[in-house]
Amino acid sequence: MARISLDCPNSLPGFPLSVLSVPMENKYKCQQCLQILRKPVQAQCGHRFCVHCFKELTSSGPKPCEACRQEEIYEEPISILNSNEAFPDNAAGREISSLPARCLNQGCSWSGSIKEYEAQHEGRCEYEQIQCEACQNFIVLRDKDRHNERECEARTLNCKYCKVTFNFKEIKAHDEICVKFPLQCKDCGKKKIPREKFSDHVKSCAKSKSACPFSEVGCKSVIENGKLSDHEHSSTMEHLRLLLPMVLSVARTHPEATGPGEWQEDSGLGLYRAPEEGNGAAAPAQPVDLEKKVCALENIVCVLNREVERSSVTLEAFAHQHRLDQEKIESLSTKVRQLERSLNMRDLQLSETEQLLRELQFCTYDGIFVWKITDFSRRRQDAVAGRAPAMFSPAFYSSKYGYKMCLRLYLNGDGTGRGTHLSLFFVVMRGKCDALLKWPFSQKVTLMLLDQNNREHIIDAFRPDVTSTSFQRPISEMNIASGCPLFCPLAKLAGKSPYLRDDTIFIKAIVDLTGL
Repeated sequence: MARISLDCPNSLPGFPLSVLSVPMENKYKCQQCLQILRKPVQAQCGHRFCVHCFKELTSSGPKPCEACRQEEIYEEPISILNSNEAFPDNAAGREISSLPARCLNQGCSWSGSIKEYEAQHEGRCEYEQIQCEACQNFIVLRDKDRHNERECEARTLNCKYCKVTFNFKEIKAHDEICVKFPLQCKDCGKKKIPREKFSDHVKSCAKSKSACPFSEVGCKSVIENGKLSDHEHSSTMEHLRLLLPMVLSVARTHPEATGPGEWQEDSGLGLYRAPEEGNGAAAPAQPVDLEKKVCALENIVCVLNREVERSSVTLEAFAHQHRLDQEKIESLSTKVRQLERSLNMRDLQLSETEQLLRELQFCTYDGIFVWKITDFSRRRQDAVAGRAPAMFSPAFYSSKYGYKMCLRLYLNGDGTGRGTHLSLFFVVMRGKCDALLKWPFSQKVTLMLLDQNNREHIIDAFRPDVTSTSFQRPISEMNIASGCPLFCPLAKLAGKSPYLRDDTIFIKAIVDLTGL
């Protein structure tokens, strides 16, 4: 027997038994893995093995065939498995390749041959269960990309702000320390401020509030940063009153700093305290010190006057700007009202155009009109419930410049026909050429419910009562309808009626044009 190389890289054990769509014969079973032979080889004893299983068996040298022992036909040296004495069993391989196969994975409907299963489907089935390398959970192959991108608890991510790589489980912890993470200022509403720059923003934010610098001496105001300067200017006197007790208390705690009979300056504010009475030695200095005190008070008054003037100018500027804003608002309001009027006019024109288009779409000019009514069941339910008891047809004409007419239909009946009949009426409408026509309207009118098998139409005809207001020249959009309240019993539309097909009925009106 020729020695044939069994080199087969990336070989796999046999196919699972359940892959077969038919019962398996024992001759197709690997004697080692007990599965369906994959790339079968035949040992010199006649037993077949998968090439993968045979290579594993003989990898450490020749071995006795266990199948021969189980069948009690063991005989040396024939029953010794040796890679040099085995050969690929191509005949068995072809037979196995043609066996019918199906996919084992739940939800997959693939079927074919073993050959097609190995070449096209095995390892590629989108319903195959695979193990995620990161989290070790089993997932369906078709969900692998979604799992890796969105669901895997062990996936790694790059922070979209600072680009640092971290585990998905640590995302919340990272967001708490990320220096680039965007924050929003709750005072001014500004968004996307990096955490590393947020403290600087708070210091400079015009809307951020902080305590007045004079809070240590009693000012309780909390002011926005942008309005701090205005507060200091508007509260100058209040701040001075708060400072005065502190300055006086400091001055009293250091009386030794001045000699007896001398004027004492209060903390550099230009305020002076008189010498003790009875000290005649200091009398000559009193006018000079009094003059200094008056001068200091005058300086304070000048400062306050400048602040008042500045505030007045600012107030006047605000008032002027307010007047300008009011004028602009009034101008814009006028423009808005004009645009609203223009828009309303356009809407009205559009509505009229749409109405005209609908009339032209269904309009006829020969006195004959066929009205197709779809969704009959729904429309009838609306009529029974009282939501839409009547419906009007599009207008039609006796000629291009003739009478304008339409039909009015009650799907649940009207008057004596309510609940038992279809009621159909003829309506004369106001037209553009009524002044050229003969009045009252006196043409014969025929109304029909068409049998869709073209056998027996329901027909009713009448000649107008020329004394009735229904047929005089219209003075409003349309005259009072006149016609047949007992036009058709509703029972004729029940079941498989030839008048009602595909939830649709057809009504035809014919106006006799004789004499026009």
